[in-house]
Amino acid sequence: MIAIVDYGVGNLFSLSSSLKALGFSAEVTGNGEKLRAAERIILPGVGAFGDAKAKLDATGLVPVLQEEARKKPLLGICLGMQLLFEQSFEYGEHPGLGLVPGQVVDLRNDLTDKMLKVPHMGWNSLQIQKSDPLFRYFRDGEYVYYVHSFYAKDCAASTVGTSQYGNVAVTGVVRNGYVWGTQFHPEKSGDAGLRLLKAFAEL
Repeated sequence: MIAIVDYGVGNLFSLSSSLKALGFSAEVTGNGEKLRAAERIILPGVGAFGDAKAKLDATGLVPVLQEEARKKPLLGICLGMQLLFEQSFEYGEHPGLGLVPGQVVDLRNDLTDKMLKVPHMGWNSLQIQKSDPLFRYFRDGEYVYYVHSFYAKDCAASTVGTSQYGNVAVTGVVRNGYVWGTQFHPEKSGDAGLRLLKAFAEL
C-alpha cells in the first residue's frame, strides 16, 4: 500500500486517483501507524513552506517520516519536495525535514531575465542528469507540469533531473537514499507523469 500523507495541504484526490488508475493501492492518511505499515509514502504539498511545515509539525508525523525515510521509498511532490530539504527562505527562514541536503530559495533572485514570469508555471522539459530507477519509464526531455516560485538549490549531489528556465537550471527531481522529490506535479503531467508514479510505486 502507498500512503499519501494528509496534513491539510496537498492535491490529495487527483494523486490518489492517479495511483488507483495505475492499479496501485493508495490511502490518504494522517495516521502514524498506517505510515509505518505502508510500503511507500508520498508527501504532497501546495502553498507556502512555513504554513505547511507548521501544519506538518502539528500532526506529530515529522519523526515518523524521518524514521520511515531511512527504510522505505518516500516521494515528496512540489511543496512536499521542498519540505524534504534542510531549510527554506520563503518569507522568512524555516527548518525543513532535513532528508535532502540543500535549501529552498526564491527563483526571482536567480533569474537574470526579469521579464520571465514567476511563478514558473506550465509545461517544461525535464533533462535527466543521472540515471535513476524513477526514470525507468521516462524519456529524457519529456514535458512535465510546474507551478512554483521557489526552488531547491545547493543540492547538486542529490539532483537527478533539471528543467531550464531562463538562466536557471531548476531542480526538477532529487534523490537521497530512499528519498525522492519532484518539484513538478507528476499527477498533472499527463502520461509522462503517470509513468514516473508507476516507477515510484514499483520501487
